[in-house]
Order: sequence, then structure tokens, then C-alpha cells
Amino acid sequence: MTSDPYAEFRSAVNMAPAELDKWLATDESRSVGQKGPAGSESVGHDSGRKIVKLLHTKKAELTDADMAHMAKVVGYVHRHLAQRPSGNIDESNWRYSLMNWGHDPLKK
Repeated sequence: MTSDPYAEFRSAVNMAPAELDKWLATDESRSVGQKGPAGSESVGHDSGRKIVKLLHTKKAELTDADMAHMAKVVGYVHRHLAQRPSGNIDESNWRYSLMNWGHDPLKK
């Protein structure tokens, strides 16, 4: 069985584009993640903006770079889910970081 990177991406990203866009505008979204130079956007926040664009892009119009980012998102979500902390995750940095990557672990 061959994997379908597009299907894996759509499965890993469980937030709708508008929902993710709204989340990225919050202080909580900006408060988490690995940041570069002072004042710069975190890797996950930047990824979230790219994910919103990818979700609005037709499958046939995706570039190799888009597909590479989609694979990066899938890898991140799967790795991060495996590191789920104990206790309540509702307002955790772990959940917020995942949400920057388009996945809300509280969604069924």
C-alpha cells in the first residue's frame, strides 16, 4: 500500500482554514513554539499560515514545495501527539503548539 501524502495531511490537519486563521490571531498562538531572532514568528506559527494557504489550494495546483511542507506537518503532528502530557491539556502549550500546526487534539 502506498501512502497518499495529501490524504495524510488532510487527516492530520483537523482544523478548518477559517478556524486556524482565527486561532493564529490569538496571543496564545503567538506565545508558543520555537522562535528565531528576537521578535520573529515561531516556526509553528509560520507553518500555520502556510497550512491555511494549502487548505485553500486545489490538489492539482500543489507544488513540490507544498507537498514537502504537508509532509513536514504530518510528521510534526504525529511526533507531537506521541508526546501527549498527562493531565488537562485544554490550555496547555502542548495543545497550543499542535493547533499552530493545524491540529486540535480536543477535536473528535
